[in-house]
Amino acid sequence: MKTYNAIVLTAEGPVATLTLNRPQARNAIDDPMRYEMLDALDYVAKEESIRALVVTGSGKGFCSGGDVKGMQQRLSAPQGMIGINGWRRQHRTHHMLSALHTLPKPTIAAVNGAATGLGCDLALCCDFVVASEAATMAMSYVLRGLIPDGGGLYFLPRRVGLSRAKELIFSGRTVQPEEALRIGMIDRVAAPEALVAEAQGWAAELSRNAPGAVALSKTILDQSFELSMEQVFSLGSQAQAICYSSQDHLDSVAAFLERSAKRKEGSS
Repeated sequence: MKTYNAIVLTAEGPVATLTLNRPQARNAIDDPMRYEMLDALDYVAKEESIRALVVTGSGKGFCSGGDVKGMQQRLSAPQGMIGINGWRRQHRTHHMLSALHTLPKPTIAAVNGAATGLGCDLALCCDFVVASEAATMAMSYVLRGLIPDGGGLYFLPRRVGLSRAKELIFSGRTVQPEEALRIGMIDRVAAPEALVAEAQGWAAELSRNAPGAVALSKTILDQSFELSMEQVFSLGSQAQAICYSSQDHLDSVAAFLERSAKRKEGSS
């Protein structure tokens, strides 16, 4: 397993756990962490023994968003460079979040504490979100005169609906776990001491089925809100053709036929 500085990547069986590891900065995302996360996500995507990923934070917070020092550096740049420097940082951030969102394996955010701004986006771009009873979530960008730039404009309305997403983004208010669960912002709530274990257990359950079928299903589902029914059917037909020739499908059919033959022999 690879070693990093700003994150920790571990694996137990088919489940990898990526831990944001800047507790002194409440796991704020800076450039080194962006690059390390990209490398780790590339490794997880390619490593066939890993079938699911849990993302969590070290210390008391999940992720406080973008690193303040990075913001200061951006604003202290010459006036003519502020815009292009900001665009470059956005590009790096979007590359990282896209790699997590499109990972061809189930992903679960285990939100152990405050998930604020970019940290909230990071959680929402995972397939599922499990939050600690001590966690909070906030689309706090507007409080800094900014818009959600880490995917919240895309992910949040798909979870809670357009009107509620507008209210949460326009207000920047903090959402407690009970409300987050009720409105669909998260999927489960866990006791703080059991959070990561519950997320890892769920990830292990999701990793039991054919990885190819899961990856293809995820890829189509992630596009389904933007596609017509005919387009989804078309993509599904192509994906199913791939599944028909997969070893997982061949093995499962052979096992089913074998069990069926044994039942017939037993009843005769």
